Amino acid sequence: MLRIDGDIAQNYCPPAPQPPEARLRLFRLLATLKRNPLECWSAEFFREPIARVGLPFTDAFLVHDPAAIRHVLVDNADNYRKDPIQRRILASGLADGLLSVEDARWETQRRMLAPLFARRAVAAFTEAILTAVDRLTARWRSRVPGAAFDVAAEMALLTLDVLALTIFSDGIAGDYDEFRSAMNAYFAVIGRIGALDLLGVPQSVPRPGRARLRRTLDYFEGIIDRIIDTRRRVLAGLPAGEGPSDLLTPLLRALDPSTGQSLSLAEVRSNILTFLSAGHETTANALSWSIFLLSQSPDWRYRVREEAARELAGPVEGLTDRLVVTRAVVEEALRLYPPIAALSRMTKDADTLGGVAVKPRSLIVIAPYVLHRHLLLWEQPNAFDPARFMPARRGTIGRFAYLPFGIGPRICIGASFALQEATIALAALMQRFDIMLSPDAKVWPLQKITLRPESGLPMRVTPRDCGERPVLHE
Repeated sequence: MLRIDGDIAQNYCPPAPQPPEARLRLFRLLATLKRNPLECWSAEFFREPIARVGLPFTDAFLVHDPAAIRHVLVDNADNYRKDPIQRRILASGLADGLLSVEDARWETQRRMLAPLFARRAVAAFTEAILTAVDRLTARWRSRVPGAAFDVAAEMALLTLDVLALTIFSDGIAGDYDEFRSAMNAYFAVIGRIGALDLLGVPQSVPRPGRARLRRTLDYFEGIIDRIIDTRRRVLAGLPAGEGPSDLLTPLLRALDPSTGQSLSLAEVRSNILTFLSAGHETTANALSWSIFLLSQSPDWRYRVREEAARELAGPVEGLTDRLVVTRAVVEEALRLYPPIAALSRMTKDADTLGGVAVKPRSLIVIAPYVLHRHLLLWEQPNAFDPARFMPARRGTIGRFAYLPFGIGPRICIGASFALQEATIALAALMQRFDIMLSPDAKVWPLQKITLRPESGLPMRVTPRDCGERPVLHE
């Protein structure tokens, strides 16, 4: 692991595994997959547009050529369906939600849920995000100045509070720390890829951790069912146009414009769990990595604070669009540490990718972590440089070279919400606090579905001499 002390130069290269020159042999590969899949990528994969890997049950192709990615995820997406490994992961509580359903069910849910995350709807939650940051600010200011604590855990609590204010305004029926621990356990179990998966063993054969996963899902389903029951009782006594102003009300009232049908209880439950996992874990990680990277880059830290002091005092409308520097930092953090480090598909019919023949039932792997650090696509790919995403340069980034939220028909429906939340929260926190890495901290990325700091982020937090609340939402 890399030990990091003090401020470092602007072109700082944050901690990441050193890719081995040779591909890992089977037994070492299995051990590494169990420990940290991020360490499996060999140097070849960061140089080659398409690489073939022989697996016991099929051929696998690691695809990091933008044109081929477009072919797989957009132009010929019908030929590339979710593979058994990904379906096994998504079946863990999400089987009936937008993230995992296919064909007509997906099209129906997408039509019904898209209005919930339209730009205008998302922009309306700016005030709620700032309120959650205010609560975090009060908690941090009550501590001893300069005290060290796990900022990654704090970001998980912050994003959970944002969910409570924006999606489930009745509150989340449970202790926040307990919920965060359960979410960590959930991702740790479903993110495990082992020998049974690579050998193509049917999903009916139990995997390690299945009992633990069931207990975790029972916990989440209990919370979700209480949320749904409470809200339905509230809405039952209200006219159709009235109710709490969050995302749960329109979710329960959503109707398919073609059939007039509403979502089933299983579909509502799966989508709520999707919102909880995607909206909580991935945004928390994006914020955590952004804060860590700024702690190592004095120049960008100064620029974010300068922008925050100016823009947080302005009108609430259009705030995210005005936080150009802060958003560039978040987007660069998402490049270096993408929330979903890899996604996969399986071919239905034979095809050709970048001149390479692909047989039916071939596994296609697109790893944003590799894509975002590919030597053919990025200058200084391992360096932290938010200037890539500033207006003068962001037009040079290929649309299929940067996929923090996926792309094509199945792009993350909550991408704009996550970017808005992370950008506003980061600006406010950097304006209000000095947040520096503890001298003895060891930071390392760990892949458990999402990409998180393996041992958290122990950081020293000291209030800065500035107002507790931005003028804009007094």
